[in-house]
Parts: sequence; C-alpha cells; structure tokens
Amino acid sequence: MSKQGLALFTLRRMDAGHDSEAVIVEAVRTPIGRRGGALARWKPVALLRHVLAEVMARAGMEPSQVEQVVGGCVTQVGEQGLNVTRNAWLAAGWDVEVGCTTVDVSCGSAQQANHVVASLVAAGAIDIGIACGVESMSRVGIGTNAPNGVDEWKTDDYPWDDPPGVQFGGAERIAARQGYTRRDLDEFGALSYERAERAWAEGRFRREVAPLDGPAVARDEGVRPTTTETLAGLRPVMRRGLHTAGTSSQVSDGACAVLWTSRRRAAELGLRPRARLLAQVVTGADPYYLLDGPVVATRKALERTGMSVADIDLFEVNEAFASVVLNWLQQTKADLERTNVNGGAIALGHPLGATGARLLTTALHELERTDGGIALVAMCCGGSLGTASILERL
Repeated sequence: MSKQGLALFTLRRMDAGHDSEAVIVEAVRTPIGRRGGALARWKPVALLRHVLAEVMARAGMEPSQVEQVVGGCVTQVGEQGLNVTRNAWLAAGWDVEVGCTTVDVSCGSAQQANHVVASLVAAGAIDIGIACGVESMSRVGIGTNAPNGVDEWKTDDYPWDDPPGVQFGGAERIAARQGYTRRDLDEFGALSYERAERAWAEGRFRREVAPLDGPAVARDEGVRPTTTETLAGLRPVMRRGLHTAGTSSQVSDGACAVLWTSRRRAAELGLRPRARLLAQVVTGADPYYLLDGPVVATRKALERTGMSVADIDLFEVNEAFASVVLNWLQQTKADLERTNVNGGAIALGHPLGATGARLLTTALHELERTDGGIALVAMCCGGSLGTASILERL
C-alpha cells in the first residue's frame, strides 16, 4: 500500500469510530441435554453446526459473509479435538475460506470466544464473526484431555488439593470459609430448579432455543420439580462434604452461537443491533479456593466501567456449585432477585464449552423480555480463573 493509501486507510479507521463498534445481532442455543440423554446421539460437530446454521439463518446471512468463527470447548480430545470449531464448519460444507479457532478458558471458554470476536470487530480486523461453544460431556468425558486422565495432575507441582478443573474441593472450601450449611446449599439448589421450571412454563426460553430434529428435543432436559426436602435426601459427592448432585451443575450436552457485526455492517445488511459489551474480563484468583474467580472478575469489570452493582439490571452467575453463587452474592452484595432469575446450571445444565455463550444469550433475551438495560455475566473456571462481561442492550 502506498503512503497515501495507508494514510487514507488510517483516517477511515479513525473516522469509523461508532460504526466499527461490535454489536450482537443474533444469539441462539440448543436445548441442554442431560448426560446420556436425547442429545448424546449428536456428535459435537453436529451440535455446533446446528446453532451456527440457525444463527445465520435468523440473520438471513450466507456463510460466505462470515469472516471468522471462534468457539469454546474445554475437553479438546477425540470428537472434540483438532479444532472442533473448524471441523463443524467444514462438516457443513460451507465456505472453506472462513477462519475458525477453538479456545479453552475452562468453563469460561465460550464467554472468552465472545470477547475475542467482539474485539476483532472493534479493532477493524473483521466486520462479521460468530462466537460459539460446544461440549458433549456424554460423548467426551471431562478430564480425558489431561495426561493419563485427571489423576496425573495430582502431584506436588500444584499448591492446592485438587488439580486444575477438579472443582469440588474448591466449592467445599468456599462453603467452609463462608460458613454455609447444607441447608443453605439445598435451598439455593431448589430455588434454581423452581426458577427454571417457571421460566419454561412461561415460555421465557422459547426465543433463544433452536430445537433439534431426530428425537424431538426442544426443552432443557435437566429441569424437573425439586424441593429443598428432596435435595436434603441426596448423598454428598465428597466424603464429609456439603454439595450433592442437586447443588452442583449438571453434566450436560449443548451448543450456542452469537453473531457479531460492526454497526456499519449491521446497517448495510438491515440487521438490528441488539447489544454490545461494555467490559470484558478474564482474571486469575486464589488457587487454594479455586472458584473465587467470579468475585474478582466482577470487581474488575465494575472498576473498568465505573459502575456499581446498583447499575446492573440482571446478573447471570454460573451455578457451578451452590456455594460459588452464594459466595458471589455475599461478597458483591448483589440482589438475589436479579440473579439467575430463570435458574442456572444446577437446574438447566452446564455443557462446559458452551455455557459462557449460553449465559450471554440468556441474559440478552431476558433483558429484551423485561425491557432491562444492563446485564453482568460471571463465571468461575478451572485453573482458578474467572470471567465477566457487562452487556448493554441497545
């Protein structure tokens, strides 16, 4: 490029300003399947291909218009190995020149995929990108990508009792530190199920879910009537622990996709900008407690924007374990009535590599349903990481 051409290009980038802002124009997810349930017959590439096709179809967009796809996936081995995002794209027979990347930030992988795509758009590197995520925990077991399995990590190389990604110990240490009782955890777990049941009964998830063919799957399989008394009868997962299968996230299958464009490109295509990111955070936290990441990430996101919890209309905090969300509520002093209002991973499920995008998708649709303005999404992640996003509805 000549010096004159370079100068004109630079001026266009500087003048673009608002036009190059990254905005969400569509966001969809599969229903979440239980381990060994209806989605277990779908390979990860098929689950991901389904939501990629759906998000483009809803926008009326051709695959060749997409410039990059960034997907989250945690257990990148076997059917989820060798860049599952690229494999899903190619398996669909779409334009081979579209670039694809798969990232791993443990449970925050798909949230970070959204951060990356939004940043690529805002930087002017691309105008159209899809952030997505997938995990088939029925077909690819968690920890199977660790050397010789998870037990290989149990060495003196790490200053905590559990290896990265094995989180029950961290959840129990947080519960002990904060003084939570078994009753506290069971009550929160029952609330998640109650809210998720109500959300489905009222059709709150209908717009964000793209049903699958085959066995007709249109609803999250893990949602079922549950009470505190029912949960009280479950055995703890860890010896002398407090968390049970009813107060921990479910092992699940699912996928999600979010379509990002620049404001300029959205206008050219006649697409309505629906939301933008005000802040994005990936942070570390104390490895001993392992799951304090959402607290640290929330603090950093609020500091970056100059906002407080009072400025947020809706919170989505991943329910990896009941103690994680209770701790986040206690430390941030956020309102439970604005947190996980449609239930969370305890009731809905947690397909690891997809959940970060699922939370952003659910937050967007709930803001639109309630005419809310701002949502904060936060997650704990294996390896003592945390993620946070502040989403503004447009």
